Amino acid sequence: MPALILPLVEAVAHLPVRGALIGLDLGTKTIGVAASDPDRRLATGVETVARKTLSADAARLIALAAERQAVAFVLGLPINMDGSEGPRAQSTRAFARNLARLTELPIALWDERLSTAAVERELIAANVTRARRARVIDQHAAAYILQGALDRLARGALAPLRH
Repeated sequence: MPALILPLVEAVAHLPVRGALIGLDLGTKTIGVAASDPDRRLATGVETVARKTLSADAARLIALAAERQAVAFVLGLPINMDGSEGPRAQSTRAFARNLARLTELPIALWDERLSTAAVERELIAANVTRARRARVIDQHAAAYILQGALDRLARGALAPLRH
């Protein structure tokens, strides 16, 4: 039975009250990975996984989730600014379906609009060199995505979304 794949606000009903979440920023060449604490207050970057094959990528993500005793994945869904879904969102949904066949952990989808751009601005403002930014941007973007989801959960997943 494949894992559940649901928007965050629907996935929360299927999660235990406590337990770490693993945030994922899916790119074409890498996957940024972040993790939360068990109380789901703070997201921190974990690593950047160089993409190889689906099975190798999934095995690494599942291993990271197991190391942190995670209860779910939060996968950034790249929605267009107008709210529509383009090829990147379709690719992300396909990745979620494939990952769901290999794990029992639910996969919560979370709107990641502008996450990488926001993180890039923060790293530039912190005077992080271009080479260092290239090495850490994906895991920072994953932490940004996951923190947004954690903040939403802290407000109450069914509360109206406020930007």
